[in-house]
Amino acid sequence: MSAPLVVKELRTRWVGAAIASVAIALFTLGGMAVYRDIDLSLYTDLPEAMRVLMGIPADADAASLTYNVMLGTMASLAVAGLAIAIGSGAIAGEERSGTLGILLANPSSRRRVLVSKATSLVLLVAAMSLIVWAGGLAAPELLGVDVGGTQIGATVLHLAANALLWGMLALAIGSWTGSTVAASGAAGGAMVASFVAVGLLPLIDVLQGAVKVVPWHYFDGSQPLRNGVSGGHLAVQLSGAAVMVALATIGFDRRDLRTRSAGESIADRLRANPLTAKVADRLAGSARVSGLGIKAASEHQGLLFIVAGLMFSTMGLLMGPVYSFIDDSLSEFSADLPEALLAIVGGADLSTPAGWFEAETFSLMAPIAVILVALVVGGRGLALDESGGTLGLLLANPVRRSRVVLSRAGAMAAYAAVVGAATFAGTAAGSLLAGLDISIANLAATSLLLTLLGLVFGGLALLVSAATGRAGLATSVTIGAALAFQLAQGFLPLSDRLAGYAKLSPFHYYLGSDPLNNGMAWGHGAVLAALAAGLVVLAVETFARRDLRRQ
Repeated sequence: MSAPLVVKELRTRWVGAAIASVAIALFTLGGMAVYRDIDLSLYTDLPEAMRVLMGIPADADAASLTYNVMLGTMASLAVAGLAIAIGSGAIAGEERSGTLGILLANPSSRRRVLVSKATSLVLLVAAMSLIVWAGGLAAPELLGVDVGGTQIGATVLHLAANALLWGMLALAIGSWTGSTVAASGAAGGAMVASFVAVGLLPLIDVLQGAVKVVPWHYFDGSQPLRNGVSGGHLAVQLSGAAVMVALATIGFDRRDLRTRSAGESIADRLRANPLTAKVADRLAGSARVSGLGIKAASEHQGLLFIVAGLMFSTMGLLMGPVYSFIDDSLSEFSADLPEALLAIVGGADLSTPAGWFEAETFSLMAPIAVILVALVVGGRGLALDESGGTLGLLLANPVRRSRVVLSRAGAMAAYAAVVGAATFAGTAAGSLLAGLDISIANLAATSLLLTLLGLVFGGLALLVSAATGRAGLATSVTIGAALAFQLAQGFLPLSDRLAGYAKLSPFHYYLGSDPLNNGMAWGHGAVLAALAAGLVVLAVETFARRDLRRQ
């Protein structure tokens, strides 16, 4: 291990990790402040089996509900997602920017570099987890809330091990392929699929046992918030992370490094085929700069394929038959849930097809998918062009800065539209396949609002990237803002005093009008479109006035 390399990696990554973990800690405080004012009988009076399923002790206070929402869902996804971002860029990111070859030209072996990168990932995840843990401990002390029998330390320990598993998976894929897109796309897709499977499989009698092969099961399957640390589950997570490091070492040792120009886009493959060469040449534009938009769009085609495929198949097509298979169980389950708990999934009535699709697809997974692709293509793409030196070379030609930013915005809009269309096609096909009574027009309206929501946060990422040139900061700010606004939409309506402030959240204009039942709210769509357009205009103006960063 190289201490200077570990320090360098920590200096590069610490800002984003600190912003995300501090934000989670603050959201825990805010969430607990809201739930403190709720009648506790809404969950203490739940059937015992349901309380056990949710990990809520009978003598627990508002802290239990807050910890379940924040740590079990929001914090676990956020920390694991950041670990994937760090792991995917550890080797593949250095390779993409051309700095890995320079690093290896020094007396540092490949294994030493990889171990240093893995060590920095462990330290960053540990630091994020400590901040989340400290925030979880401080919140009830500051608000005078009794935590009952909850064990936040055990939960955070499992959360950290879970994040390491996914981060090391991204590191392994990046080490084998040299592609940040393949690493982040495959690891992120597997994480989301695992998260969804843990929620669905226990609802199907014949598949309940299969949940033990799902990695996410070993994060909260033993209910650490209620039962404490599970040595067996923790061992599975850490062993899996160690295996990923070993696989990363094997792949990195045996592979030739990719050159910065080695990537091949869809347009390149089409031009190589005589049957499609003419069409591809027209689509791609000339060799000067007329193909900026296509270049930006083709850089992340692997990520788009994975995310759109996941939304069409797992979160769309599969959801209809699953609902028809377990609708009776859902009716009984939903009838026992209080309104405050349903607010976590947007107030959806799980006993109806529209409520099922809202809770399982549109409330959490679909926004994550569309914001992810908009963030990567819009914000990170512009900053990585700058850090890689290609942006400076491009602007040395007679190319306006506004054109560069708008090309990124256009590619971002195209990606968000594809994810929105894939979500619509999957949910519509799943509904028709299962014979569910749900309006196809309403599904289309919700998918359109989903696309506009993605453009809002993609526009934010583009603005931060244009203003700072830092991909990590653009990622952290966008993820933090998305998490804050999502929680505001879920928590604020529960308080009579704070309910009006929910309208400040873009998520209010996404699902606040209940488009799956009521159809398109054109006013809400106009608000989202105006926000996205305004952020892009600000990005253009900001980028035009800033000097490029020196690398």
